This record gives sequence, C-alpha cells and structure tokens, in this order.
Amino acid sequence: MPSAKPDKLFDKILIANRGEIALRVQRACRELGVKTVVVHSEADRDAKYVRLADESVCIGPPPSSQSYLNIPAIIAAAEVTDAQAIHPGYGFLSENADFAEKVERSGFVFIGPRADTIRLMGDKVSAKAAMTKAGVPCVPGSEGALPDDPKEIVKIARVVGYPVIIKAAGGGGGRGMRVVHTEAALLSAVTLTRGEAASAFGNPTVYMEKFLTTPRHIEIQVLADEHKNAVWLGERDCSMQRRHQKILEEAPAPDIPARVLTRIGDRCAEACRKIGYRGAGTFEFLYQDDEFYFIEMNTRVQVEHPVTEATTGIDIVQQQIRIAAGQKLPFRQREITRRGHAIECRINAEDPFTFVPSPGRITSYHAPGGPGIRVDSHVYSNYVVPPYYDSMVGKVIAFGDTREQAIARMRIALSEMVVEGIRTNIPLHQELLIDDKFVRGGTSIHYLEERLAKRKS
Repeated sequence: MPSAKPDKLFDKILIANRGEIALRVQRACRELGVKTVVVHSEADRDAKYVRLADESVCIGPPPSSQSYLNIPAIIAAAEVTDAQAIHPGYGFLSENADFAEKVERSGFVFIGPRADTIRLMGDKVSAKAAMTKAGVPCVPGSEGALPDDPKEIVKIARVVGYPVIIKAAGGGGGRGMRVVHTEAALLSAVTLTRGEAASAFGNPTVYMEKFLTTPRHIEIQVLADEHKNAVWLGERDCSMQRRHQKILEEAPAPDIPARVLTRIGDRCAEACRKIGYRGAGTFEFLYQDDEFYFIEMNTRVQVEHPVTEATTGIDIVQQQIRIAAGQKLPFRQREITRRGHAIECRINAEDPFTFVPSPGRITSYHAPGGPGIRVDSHVYSNYVVPPYYDSMVGKVIAFGDTREQAIARMRIALSEMVVEGIRTNIPLHQELLIDDKFVRGGTSIHYLEERLAKRKS
C-alpha cells in the first residue's frame, strides 16, 4: 500500500468520521490540494461532505457499531480507493489505539499519535504517572489504581481528604466518575464505579483524586512532530459544562496570569518531547487558586480547536496532516503569537433547557455572518438530523479584538441564525451571553449546572 514521502503531502486521505468535523477535515485537504475519500453510513448518504468528496464509500447501516466503529469496513474502504492515510476526526475511533495500530499495520498512515502513545494517555492511571514523571502537576490522589483492600482505600481517602472523586481509568467524556463526600459512602461508590467502568469501557480499574470545589477547566493545545519539536498554542477555557460535556469555549482564558500559563504551557510541550508525542493534542487541567492540575490528555483534534485557530492564525487540522506526512513544524515557540479573543458556541439539536434530543428535518436554515464570524456546520435547509449520533449540528465561532467584542459579535450572530423544524440550544447560549458572571469571566465548571438547577426550581 502506498505511503507518503517525508518531503510531500499525501495524494489522498480517507476521512473516518461524520458531521462537521468530516467537512472541516475535507476543507483542510482541499486547500492543501489533497483528494478526499469520505466513508458514511446509510443515514448520512445525503450529507454535504459526501457530495463534495472526490470519492465516497458507504460502510454500513446507521448504527455506529456497524458503520463508523466498523474497523474492517473503514480499512477496506481505504484499500479499494487507494487512500494513503486515514484521518479519524474526533469521537468514534479517534482515540482507539487498536484502530491506529490496524491502520498502520495495513500500510496506511494514521493521522494522529502512535498506538502506544494513545494507550499510554488513554488510561488515566498511566497518563497521570507519565505526566508526574514529565513534571506536569496532577490532582492529589491515589498513586495509581485503587487496591482491592477496603481498608487501604479508606486510608488513601483520609490522606487525600474529602470530598474525593472516583474515576474510571479508561473513562472519558464525563462518564465513569463519582463524587464522594463522606467515608460512609466511599466503598459503595468505588464498587459502583468499578462496575460501570467494566461495563462501559471493558476496564474495571478506578483511581481516586481530590475533588476540587471551584475549579475551572483549562486546556493547553499542543502540536508535536516526529523530529522532537513541540509547541503549545495557548490555552482555552472550557468551564461552561453540563454533565462534564462542554457547551461553550473561549480563548484565551480570562484572568489567568501570563507567567502561570507560560510555565504550564512549556511543561506540556516538554512532556510531548519526553513521551515522543506526534500530532495535535490537548492537555486538560483543572485550575484553582493559580494552580494547574492535570486530569487527562486528548490525543486528537478537539471540537473547540477553532478558537485557538482564530487567536493564533494556525490551521491545526492542516498541521495534523503535515506532521503525519513526516514534515517538521514550520514554527518555533517564540514565533507563535496570539491576538484577540474567540468564543465558540456548540449548536445542538436538542431542547435548550431539558436537553431532550431533537432529531428531524431542518425546514429552514440560515447561517450568520459578519466581521469575525465563522460557522462550522454540515447542515442545510431540508437536511435530516439523524437520531443515531451526537446531537451537535454545528459550531458558531466569534472573534474580536477584545473579549467584549467577541461576546457582542456572538450575540448578534446567534440572533441572526435560523434553524427551523427542530429545536436547538441557541436560546441557552443567548441566556449565557448576557449572564453577569459569564460576562465577567472565570466561572467554575459547576456554574452552569447550578444555574440550570436554579432555573428549574
């Protein structure tokens, strides 16, 4: 199977994903002069990116398990279309080490980290150990997995101090975690989380961390090549969350001292060099009292990458492709500059306050525009939002010279946006954008949940 030479890009890339990220990767490829193959389920046959692709291959019926998670079908599609590389996007198989390994063994290039790196960072226990070794600060907690001995678990919790949070080693996306406030509730919580972890992730291993009461969720975007070059592209504030799922993100994060950011950013870049990281990645932290605590690393492109692109001028997806082709990063840390402020609102097909999914036909659609506005979306008038996948139908990104200008532009953009025929969470975003605490900046990860609870009562 052909592969790319280090001095050139690929001739053809297969995009193993759907929705707005499939279109985003496709656009990056088209700008680079690279042909694209799009795989799709029967439910996505009429998607915009399928129509725009150089080639498309239907890989199965609507359920993800029979299509977007079907590794043999994806690799077979790459074989019959003579693709050289596979871009996994985010979600689905993007952080599946077995998939990355099978892609490479089949003679294709996986546009992402090596399989062993994905495994290392995908297990929260080994990731935390690797980061501690690399000098990245971690949340206080158990040293590795919790033991089977109940007495030892109680001892560890007493040392860490309540409240604590029990987390699945193989968890992610907010699943597989449980907060414990008292010793009386500890052991049953461990047992329950172990059972959930085994069922959801095939791995019953759990560990313990101190539960921070008012943290913010701050993440550092990194890029690293095969030649031991690594840089960080600034931070994002992703604290506006519901059930550990991000709703709104921004860059830069409000009111964090530059010296504190520089110190943690440099450590992240150095950690990439130490573990031999390749591609784009994100270090996720809890931030409280001017201290950063590592929680996990996402070994893929993030949903919220556009806010970093807006503030740095760097196309992260194109850099992923260039790195996978063996090219060196075209810039050094001192050459990376940031300007302005960017905010991203995730537009979901769901009731804005009950969060009940709202699939169906979009009878009318109008994307907003104007200075500083970017819309990443695969939908259009008469498009049918299928009920089988994530509810996100697009993202609106607003950029301004200041945070105040970015907020003002986002308010205008959302007032112009039309999505009829289904319900969306646009009204929730509109409420948040005039919320006093959000406008001031620096809310904790618990703020939105608490606000929604008050609204409900």
